[in-house]
Amino acid sequence: MSSPTATARAAGAPAAAPARRSGPSARAARPGRRRSSLAGLWFVLPFAALFAVFLVWPVLAGLWASFTDRSLASPGAEFVGLANWREMLGDSAVWQSLWTTLVFTAISTPPLVAIALAMALLTNRAAAGLGWFLRLSYFAPFLLPVAVVALIWEWMYQPGFGMVNGLLTAAGLAEVAWLTDENTVLAAIAVTTVWWTVGFNFLLYLAALQGIPAYVYEAAALDGAGAWQRFLRITLPLLRRTTGLIVLLQIVASLKLFDQAYIMTNGSGGPGYAARPAIGYIFEAGFTGLRIGYASAISYLLFAVIAVVSLVQFRLFSRKGETA
Repeated sequence: MSSPTATARAAGAPAAAPARRSGPSARAARPGRRRSSLAGLWFVLPFAALFAVFLVWPVLAGLWASFTDRSLASPGAEFVGLANWREMLGDSAVWQSLWTTLVFTAISTPPLVAIALAMALLTNRAAAGLGWFLRLSYFAPFLLPVAVVALIWEWMYQPGFGMVNGLLTAAGLAEVAWLTDENTVLAAIAVTTVWWTVGFNFLLYLAALQGIPAYVYEAAALDGAGAWQRFLRITLPLLRRTTGLIVLLQIVASLKLFDQAYIMTNGSGGPGYAARPAIGYIFEAGFTGLRIGYASAISYLLFAVIAVVSLVQFRLFSRKGETA
């Protein structure tokens, strides 16, 4: 037979608050609690020190450099106020490189999400003996260094003997100068990026799919739902949070485009600078033009764009989650 106190707790009544200790015993306990708090601070201190040295300090130093004429060619630097920022706003190359970055993000993010989901669905439904092979095949390109990936696709895009143009000529089509035509160079780099990085998104989707209980699908099948209805009504809604995470990570990664574009265009930015991203122009301003102060100002413009896009995307997915 349960006691009245237990019955009240079971009925959801708030439990009585424990009596607060006072007097000499409470005062004796305070030093021990303070020592425990100080011990926690010592555990946090190493990470806080590394965070301050390698993130907070560089961010503040970069912001200060954007207000100076700091150069790699001279040791000193003078405060120039907003001169670098005014020059940046009137520099057409800044806006061209920023536009190139946004276009690359727009054309690479949707396939990186859709193809990753398709591969995860295929692997999740594959036979046990085939699943490990698909996981290895899909994820293996992500392990390759960017230089190796760029070299592989440069050979595949080559006119005359490249595999891509070989397939086009076999189909009766004309060859395309993928990396030397300003209309195709950015798309060619986007295809390379999708092949290289889709494996990471695939793993996230596969882990989320394997977390969906099988009885949910069995109950829907008993209610007469077909495969397409189960995908639309069960799989996609339950993957909403994973999709939001993947889209956010992918947008941020695409906005930071540099390595593969720099290598595949031999550092030239492609014909007409059609494949020179914002980070590429920052690199040129800072390490070719030797103007660290001006490069710092452009860096903070790109940082603001990434922050705004991430906040908007995060806000959109948060609202969908609230209304679901």
